[in-house]
Amino acid sequence: MVRSLLAAFAVLLISVPCFAAEAVTYEKDIKGIVAKRCFACHGPQAPSMDEFKKDEEGYKKKMKGPKYDSYKELLVVVKGSDAGALMRRLDDGKNTKDGKPGNMYAYLGGTDAERAANLETFKKWVGSWTLKRKKELSAEELDAIKALEK
Repeated sequence: MVRSLLAAFAVLLISVPCFAAEAVTYEKDIKGIVAKRCFACHGPQAPSMDEFKKDEEGYKKKMKGPKYDSYKELLVVVKGSDAGALMRRLDDGKNTKDGKPGNMYAYLGGTDAERAANLETFKKWVGSWTLKRKKELSAEELDAIKALEK
């Protein structure tokens, strides 16, 4: 009797939407992390990706990267023309042969715990964490990258 009640309760929990895991989205989860942790170099004052590519070294000397202040701008480095760049830069090194974290991992938080939590949020948002470059990604791998806006 108790087992059948537990089984029925488990089915109910899975089928009721309020208990389902809520999707990670740009608007709800990522936008705030980017604004807090990345805008010093990638905020509204930063160059667009096209502008950045024209003078990459010059912008790097000024500690400016490409603009990531909108969903559209950030998606360029997730699954757009520079697909995978965000993942390579934010990775903690657990996905690399040498164990070296990406060059932006340190900026994900002020503590190890905050960095780990923010990285986990990004991984859930992306859905298919890859360190590959756009030219190395198959159509199926690109489709597996979720990165929902809302």
